[in-house]
Amino acid sequence: MSSAIHELPASEAARAIRAGRLTSEKLVAACLERIAARDRELAAWVHVAADGALSQARALDGQQPRGPLHGVPVGIKDIFDTADMPTEFNSPIYRGNRPRADAASVSLLRRAGCVILGKTATAEFANLHPPATRNPHNAAHTPGGSSSGSAAAVADRMVPLALGTQTAGSVIRPAAFCGVVGLKPSFGSISRAGVKPVSETLDTIGTFSNTVEDAALALYVLSDRPLPDFAAKARPARIGIARTGHWVDAEPAAQATVENAVKRLAAAGADMKDATMPSAVEALFDAQGVIMNFEAARAFAWEQANHRSEISAALLKRLDDGWSVTRAQYDAALRTAQEASAQFADLMRGFDLLLTLSARGEAPKGLGSTGDALFNKIWTQLGVPAVTLPFGKGPQGLPLGVQLIAARDQDTALLAHAHWAESASRAGA
Repeated sequence: MSSAIHELPASEAARAIRAGRLTSEKLVAACLERIAARDRELAAWVHVAADGALSQARALDGQQPRGPLHGVPVGIKDIFDTADMPTEFNSPIYRGNRPRADAASVSLLRRAGCVILGKTATAEFANLHPPATRNPHNAAHTPGGSSSGSAAAVADRMVPLALGTQTAGSVIRPAAFCGVVGLKPSFGSISRAGVKPVSETLDTIGTFSNTVEDAALALYVLSDRPLPDFAAKARPARIGIARTGHWVDAEPAAQATVENAVKRLAAAGADMKDATMPSAVEALFDAQGVIMNFEAARAFAWEQANHRSEISAALLKRLDDGWSVTRAQYDAALRTAQEASAQFADLMRGFDLLLTLSARGEAPKGLGSTGDALFNKIWTQLGVPAVTLPFGKGPQGLPLGVQLIAARDQDTALLAHAHWAESASRAGA
């Protein structure tokens, strides 16, 4: 193993554990050492279960592998229930909250032999008010959000794998800002039982990792979706370039990154063509916010009724905006979303996947905001799988990414193509 132990991708670490070249206990100890050295500056974690994680690891080292990620530590965004550690949602309302049971996804990770290392920082209730987490590439910049801690922890090699959620852009955007692989699978792929809801029709559990293979293994463990045949090196024949009507709102560096990706992937053999978004899909830029705010207002009804003074001003505005949306407006937005899904399915008959922006640009300076979900929310509303790949750096030296999109439930194919694109991008670097 050429890398420091804490730097190993999840898949490589798991293979080393299966082969007897590494123990889970040694891997977990290395991650804990990295956290101790770095988290005072980055604040990616709100709870680290050091003793419990080492105990889990020692027990797993004495067992036959339960799955392809056996012995691998995982960070859990602090909106997932965990029975053996606090779940506080970055809200004073829930300070000291100890759930009775694990979220379904946490239970599935344990069942597969993963070690739950601790809870990563989240924006308040996975919404707008950011945590104290800093970008590992420049601590003066946001890591993005709301899955801030998960993205930063994986990027800084504190843990090889972490869970997050996306309701608008809370997996893809922070992954791009931190220079890691972010996967938002098709809506409903991973059970949300035991995860604090924001929007019943949008919330999607996703992953942060350092390779596409790691993301695929995590999705397999959590959803039983088939693993891609990575050995086949599946090259997508047809990639659509989805600039969308908001292309002009991206920073020049982000636009240049997409154009550079177009050239590299074409040189590697992909057929690159412009993909014009149908009218209803473009309308989702507005409709998604109507749906999200309407549903969020109702999801937090108890907190508003009983603890309004303990909710941030940013979230209160979103919730008040949600209460101002009429049922007729909400239903109209849902109809737009249904029409967009049909139009998008038609569009994707001509493409294997789409290439688009992951974010407006580099991570913004300051910690007062986690950035803008403009280039993520329509894909979340469509419920389609999306993955962001690191793809160079911007003028401030911070990571940039490109986003790949596939048709709904084509997660395995997307990951196969993303693995090919990952290899092609590295070859052209």
